[in-house]
Amino acid sequence: MSLALIQFCQGIRREGFTDKEVWILYFLLLSESSLMASIAANTTPYSGLPPINVQLFEAKARKGLSFADIGKAINRDEVWVAAAFYAQAKFSQEEIVKVGQVLEIDPVAISSVLGDHWWPDRGLVEMPPRDPVLYRLYEGIMVYGQPIKAVIHEKFGDGIMSMINCNVHVEKKPDPAGDRVVLTFDGKFLPYSQW
Repeated sequence: MSLALIQFCQGIRREGFTDKEVWILYFLLLSESSLMASIAANTTPYSGLPPINVQLFEAKARKGLSFADIGKAINRDEVWVAAAFYAQAKFSQEEIVKVGQVLEIDPVAISSVLGDHWWPDRGLVEMPPRDPVLYRLYEGIMVYGQPIKAVIHEKFGDGIMSMINCNVHVEKKPDPAGDRVVLTFDGKFLPYSQW
């Protein structure tokens, strides 16, 4: 509990509020503390983001929304929305307006930074990544990258899987031994051209 909240509760107790009323008020104020949610903008991964993106994260936290909640409001997948929050995908003007409405941020403020004049600088992650989740994905590519590449070539021929024309989904799969993470990369196959 913050010193200010303690002093406030002590003050209203002196004003004649009962212990029960003080505790009810305390828990109400504590639940409202998410209204003051902030992001440590000088830490990874936020330090390299435009300040408006940090504001998006703060508003998301204040409102208690998930990326899926925001995605439903703008008709986008949760992974795509997260990518846009991390400045790895570009909101349309219509999406900026809807995101502004959902998060109660002035769409003009969002558009002034992330509008038509702005383009993502993709590739936010340092290599090799230090974050455990990102490192495990990296490790998966180090271990299974060549086998996956070989199977893609056997099934499709000489080419690549597009990350531009790609949908990414994260699913939670219940399992008696512990829940499983299911990642799906649904990318268009692009054959190499011959000339």
